[in-house]
Amino acid sequence: MPEGFVLSLRSRAAFGRWLAALAIVLATAACSGLPQNVERPESRALPASDVADTPLARIAQERRQAAGARTTSGFVLLSGPQDAYGSRLALVDAAQKTLDLQYYAIHADASSERLLRGVVAAAQRGVRVRVLLDDFHSTGRNALVMGLAFQPNIEMRMFNPVAGSRASMVGRLWGSITDFSRVQQRMHNKLFIADNVMGVTGGRNLGDAYFGQADSGNFVDLDVLAAGPIVAEMSRSFDTYWNNPRAYPVQSLITREELARLREQTVGRYQRAGPQGDGPGTQAPDDGPSEAGGPRPPDGEPRPAGSGPTAEQRARVWNEQAMDLGSAAFVWAPAVLLADRPAKIAAEGEPASIRSTPPGTALDVRGPSTRSSTPGEGPRRAASAAPPAAPLQPSAESAAAGDTVVDGLLHLLGQARQDLLVISPYFVPGDDMKRAFADARARGVRIRVLTNSLASNDAPIAHVGYARHREELLSMGIELYELRSEQAGVKSAFGSSGASAAGSSRAMLHSKVLVLDGKLLVVGSMNLDLRSQLQNTEIALLIQSRTLSRKASDQIEAAMREASWRVERAEDGGLVWRAPEGSGLQDARHDPDASAGLRLLLQLLGPLAPDHLL
Repeated sequence: MPEGFVLSLRSRAAFGRWLAALAIVLATAACSGLPQNVERPESRALPASDVADTPLARIAQERRQAAGARTTSGFVLLSGPQDAYGSRLALVDAAQKTLDLQYYAIHADASSERLLRGVVAAAQRGVRVRVLLDDFHSTGRNALVMGLAFQPNIEMRMFNPVAGSRASMVGRLWGSITDFSRVQQRMHNKLFIADNVMGVTGGRNLGDAYFGQADSGNFVDLDVLAAGPIVAEMSRSFDTYWNNPRAYPVQSLITREELARLREQTVGRYQRAGPQGDGPGTQAPDDGPSEAGGPRPPDGEPRPAGSGPTAEQRARVWNEQAMDLGSAAFVWAPAVLLADRPAKIAAEGEPASIRSTPPGTALDVRGPSTRSSTPGEGPRRAASAAPPAAPLQPSAESAAAGDTVVDGLLHLLGQARQDLLVISPYFVPGDDMKRAFADARARGVRIRVLTNSLASNDAPIAHVGYARHREELLSMGIELYELRSEQAGVKSAFGSSGASAAGSSRAMLHSKVLVLDGKLLVVGSMNLDLRSQLQNTEIALLIQSRTLSRKASDQIEAAMREASWRVERAEDGGLVWRAPEGSGLQDARHDPDASAGLRLLLQLLGPLAPDHLL
């Protein structure tokens, strides 16, 4: 999602409260800098020889042999919240050597409580745990997740920290203002890796709204469970961030005593939800991740209720079952990992992107009319820490030749010959994106894009950046679809997940997917917007598989047909939203399901919101 300091414009608080807080900050607050001379002991993923006899390695080998696959990397699409959650539970339970977690946000709610309790249990049985978390959301109750760092056998680092008090939205806001350029650059990558053998990547953060457990609104998302050599490349990307100077050990940012005081400030006024124990009513230990309350930071992430997880939420979460990895339907296929380097705006001479290809991989996305040529030795921006990559066809190398993950995907669009399906929850195309689309259309490529409607967007202010390009995109011949959701009102304009607006749960699109010519599937953390292209770091898997591409395409096309508004030009030159098939709804002449007040507010704010900050 489009993240950074500007998400203060999308918080649940009213815009007036935001301005008032800003005024107080400018008048009274002082900025405390980040710690200096921080020790960061280097560590890296275990080599394949050290994990070859783990249960997960044996499962991967057995599944590959059962499939008779010659390709050594396997993948499972995790499109449903139960599979997404169950796969992570299974990885935590099965891990014997290492667990590496890299996330933009971890919410202190019921889903994370159970998952992180499993992580602590893994550490207690001797698993080495490393948790790398972007620092933007670690305020109030969510800051208590940092208590993991004080558990034995767990290391935790915060990426690109924001100065200021973690108990105060005002203090963090001031820290953002005084270091605006740096704070704009956030680590948006998502990785969940066990034993350097299996791992999950995609769009989901960790929290109830990503696993279908939130009462106010839930994200429609997509992850991939990967097994085999591609996971070593995922681990290589993790290590690059873990050992980067922007990753600060938690102990350099907050002490155990300060965390305890923060705990008192944020949860002291709420009654604990249940007795101590090992069931659905458990509470986290003193430094644990599950407590509730406290001020909400200025961001667009969905928030659990201020009193913390309810007994009902905990019961639902603890009823979830771990995936049976031994019977998982892996599809074995060639794949490439794209990852931005930690310094998204790289120093001169330093590559900004990483391309990792497992040994023995040959990825070919050429169309049938593309002339073959001699394979090269991989793109010039391959990571220096990576082993020699297997040769790729030059047409496939284009995906890894860009300065960033999004640039690489734009290069990849140049290989499309027939059909391009895109899901981007926040779709704010810059000039080079529009050129790539226009070039593809000139070659006769059909392009269909599914994004959020104004009503389904958890950050409606970001919708402005898409809406201002809507007519131009339609003029190119691009087919636009917007996910249908419940009624959205003015209160949701600054980041509400929808409960205050509609009074009921709603669906919000969060998947980031491309399907190229029915044979190449891209799943990652990136949006097709300027924030993902220029500022946030991202990661993506490119999987050459007609089977997975067809499965993803079927899901996307069903969502377009049955759950989305199709935006078209009306005869009078305006826009018309065609109702979803079988919905019984009437076509609309303005953003459907959104109140007049919300539409007017965004029209007023639109000229003040530049594309690159959305």
